[in-house]
Amino acid sequence: MTPAAPHIPVLLDEVIAALAPAPGDVMIDATFGAGGYTRALLDAGATVHAFDRDPDAIAAGSQWPETREQPPRLVLHPRRFSEMVAAMAEAGVVQVDGVAMDIGVSSMQLDQAGRGFAFSADGPLDMRMSQDGESAADFLNHADEAAIADVLYHFGEERQSRRVARAIVAARPLGTTGELARVVRKALGHKPHDKKDPATRTFQAVRIHVNGELDELEAGLRAAETLLRSGGRLAVVSFHSLEDRIVKRFLRDAAARGGGSRHLPEMQAGQAVFDHLSKAIRPGEAEIARNPRARSSTLRFATRTGAPARKEAA
Repeated sequence: MTPAAPHIPVLLDEVIAALAPAPGDVMIDATFGAGGYTRALLDAGATVHAFDRDPDAIAAGSQWPETREQPPRLVLHPRRFSEMVAAMAEAGVVQVDGVAMDIGVSSMQLDQAGRGFAFSADGPLDMRMSQDGESAADFLNHADEAAIADVLYHFGEERQSRRVARAIVAARPLGTTGELARVVRKALGHKPHDKKDPATRTFQAVRIHVNGELDELEAGLRAAETLLRSGGRLAVVSFHSLEDRIVKRFLRDAAARGGGSRHLPEMQAGQAVFDHLSKAIRPGEAEIARNPRARSSTLRFATRTGAPARKEAA
């Protein structure tokens, strides 16, 4: 029996409807996590290539029986999704029928205090999805004040980024999520009745920086463009405005006709590489009631045309 995913991903029904998996399809779950999308794709009869840079996610997925079928219907790739093109070539797959991307930190990562992604429970100041490389503590304890302020401003949209950065530098060394949260709250004058904890923006910003998430998203979208066959579908779930703007711009430019755009000026007229772009789809009240983390999620999807991938696509 397949292990049940401990967390159901947001907008699951909408994502699967957008991808329309059929028996025999080859699909990519670019962000395996707890495997919720993968489970639904497998149940529809598809073969799934699932990517995750978190070794814990890959270890859990390796217990699924579909990895032991001959040939396997679940192939796990312990890699970043920006590496999809190379990984699929190594697997002997040139084109796929669909790509699902659920961007950002997973519920599993948030819920494990030892991973250091959240301040709901005190834990080490880590935040590394891949569990290697520079940690949040490394960055915050060694970067200069201006660099920290830039990260908070650009990735957390923190309007008082300089004040927070100054407080962080003054409080160093920082070792736990609780210490960082207290420093930020003190710098911003947190009140217990505030609707949103002011530390949220700082944690988002540092996490995005440590994991290179926005660059990874852009590279993953280009990789999906390269891999999708004509008629294949891309579905992307994002969780904040920075991510959604990247997805929206990518799909808009990819669907552009009449000479391209300022982002892709060499694109030829009439050579749209995606069409049937969806509007932004957000969860209903019932889903938000079941899973409050779904509140900020946005789904966008589109269909690949037969046009060649753009030069920028990886």
